[in-house]
Amino acid sequence: MRPWVPLAAVLLAVSPLAIVHPVRVTGRSMEPALREGELRWALRAWASHPPRRGEIWVVAGPQGASVKRVIGLPGDLVTWQGPDVCVNGPRLDEPWVVHPERSGSGTLTCGEGYLVLGDNRPESRDGRSWGPLPATALGGRVL
Repeated sequence: MRPWVPLAAVLLAVSPLAIVHPVRVTGRSMEPALREGELRWALRAWASHPPRRGEIWVVAGPQGASVKRVIGLPGDLVTWQGPDVCVNGPRLDEPWVVHPERSGSGTLTCGEGYLVLGDNRPESRDGRSWGPLPATALGGRVL
């Protein structure tokens, strides 16, 4: 057998990981859509389309990597008061939020960044305190 054959076989076996990679969900911030300990696949950002509102992405936040839902896109004005989140005026329909936040309010302009929030708002550390994240902080779209 030629010495390069095993190396080629290994490279061929792991090459899909250059495009998709496994992600282990930690914490309860995305319940019930994603549960702690679940293993999901994420399409790397360079292989995906730009983030769209409502999609779940792996993000590099101030406390490290986490999984959050994209709510605000570049140029958006996002306001929230209690359970209501409004984007550029109208209230955002969020069927994925089963555990809404009952208190708190704020306003953020996304500028060139993306605002990401957890679905389980009372348990989530997210863009409400971090602010918008630059596009480079979005690592991959969860499939």
